[in-house]
Amino acid sequence: MKRILIAGIGNVLLGDDGIGPLIVQTIAARCECGSDIEVADLGTPGLELADYLASLRAVILVDSIVGEQPGEIRLFRKQNILACQVPIRTGPHAPSLIETLVNLDLIGAAPEELLLVGVAGQTYELGMPVRDCVRRSVESAIAAICEELARLHVNVKLKKSRCSPHIWWEAR
Repeated sequence: MKRILIAGIGNVLLGDDGIGPLIVQTIAARCECGSDIEVADLGTPGLELADYLASLRAVILVDSIVGEQPGEIRLFRKQNILACQVPIRTGPHAPSLIETLVNLDLIGAAPEELLLVGVAGQTYELGMPVRDCVRRSVESAIAAICEELARLHVNVKLKKSRCSPHIWWEAR
């Protein structure tokens, strides 16, 4: 059986850009996922993004987006993402999600399902933590991820003891 990937994307050293990794670390701490589910912090992937997404049944990506209200959550399905215009590449280590999906589709290895859970950020300053107005979206984002897993007929159980996520980049 093809597996499912729940992945956070973002630079944890740039304020609200770290919301994706924060959310997946929270999921990893709170949930028991079956062997067919991988929960991962992908950091800021470049060309290797295709390797992470290739030949999967489903992918749920969590990332910071530009939005009107900090903490606003927007959901984008694979077809929504592919309908967008491919942006100009800024370098060999910065392929967009769109370009990655198009390339995987060309070789028959695109994930069957893909959902991007976008959380609107506000500040992307070096050395700043995720702002509280963005951090408050964690529970709503996790609920959206659980709804998607239920739609995919995948059950995730809460751990018996509620663990705190290991947010190493905010440890002081």
